[in-house]
Amino acid sequence: MTKMNHYKENAWWASPYNDYPEVLNVIEKASKVELHDATLRDGEQTPGVVFTVDDKIRIAEKLNELGIERIEAGMPAVSKDDYKAIRSITSRNLDAKIFTFARALKQDIDMAVETGAHGVVIEVPIGYPKLKYQFQWTWENVLEKSVASINYAKSQGLYVVYFPYDTTRAREEDLTQLMKGIMESSKPDSVGVVDTMGCALPQTIDYLVKKMKRLTNGLPVEIHTHNDFGMAVATELAGIAAGAEVAHSCINGLGERTGNAALEELMVAMTVLLGIDNGYKLEKITELTQMVESISGVPLARNKPISGARNYTRESGIGVDLVIKNPLAMFATTPQLFGRSGDIVLGKKSGKASIEYYLDKLNISFPDEVLSEILNEVKSLGTKEKRLVTTEEFMKIIENYQ
Repeated sequence: MTKMNHYKENAWWASPYNDYPEVLNVIEKASKVELHDATLRDGEQTPGVVFTVDDKIRIAEKLNELGIERIEAGMPAVSKDDYKAIRSITSRNLDAKIFTFARALKQDIDMAVETGAHGVVIEVPIGYPKLKYQFQWTWENVLEKSVASINYAKSQGLYVVYFPYDTTRAREEDLTQLMKGIMESSKPDSVGVVDTMGCALPQTIDYLVKKMKRLTNGLPVEIHTHNDFGMAVATELAGIAAGAEVAHSCINGLGERTGNAALEELMVAMTVLLGIDNGYKLEKITELTQMVESISGVPLARNKPISGARNYTRESGIGVDLVIKNPLAMFATTPQLFGRSGDIVLGKKSGKASIEYYLDKLNISFPDEVLSEILNEVKSLGTKEKRLVTTEEFMKIIENYQ
């Protein structure tokens, strides 16, 4: 019998069809999947966002508390502060492994070693628009620059992630020839499938992860996507389902343009939808996302998945009692899973049950006909003001009936 991943008492209730053999049979996820968070590097590339050394240390420590396996602490070549932050993070001996980001240059590798990082992500372009218009390179140029850097980094004891960015816009013959050359001359520890422009379908990521596995004789594959078409989390889940061992993310979906795959969304989707139990402390997600919202100055949408302030809020009168008594009847996950609670608000879409809920909290009762009058006033005020009705406004309304 198939293990029932879609349901966990008082935690989540997803689609039972997720557990059907017809669905599970197309999932080839690796036996172990890790998360690699790049908030301190890729997340800081969000226009206008700047993290201080102390900010980066605080975020790294919170990520570690959450149970993240890998933290990309930054690119030491960017500035002295970035270098200092990475060294400070590595000196804390966190459970998470610390990675740096580097160009295919010896000096970048040397700086990675100096910071005490466990590993390095070596970036090179392979997307055809990048090669043709930005660098005026061929795949042979990329191979030449890559080989020396990979071999040097490995000789220095670093775990090497080979990161051919803009993978999803590479000509297939370029990607194939590059990876064949890499495997012959400078085998890395893992290799990335990078959707730099967020323009690949989930099915495309499935294809590329499997192709990269074939080209590298089964090397671990890391999936890194952006959100330009609103699919960053979906494409990373597709990568995991295709056998990728590592998924990259940024807290709150920070990153250039439309951002990266959001850590909190990816983490919960892995746990609930794919049944990958890595022991993440999901109850710490809210504290982390709110802290990064404050530090970055990038406000979260109220309805943002997982971390939005209004995710567990109900205005409609139907089923309001269940928001508190049995939240899994109204939501796929319980707010308690993330250290939160459900909320009932008043407005145009309220029903009589919402009024009764608020009156019960105040230990006040009215006849049914009075409840109807109060409800009409609440709905009218919400309609007129085009917003929710505040508790203070509700109190003024009921004063007229006491």
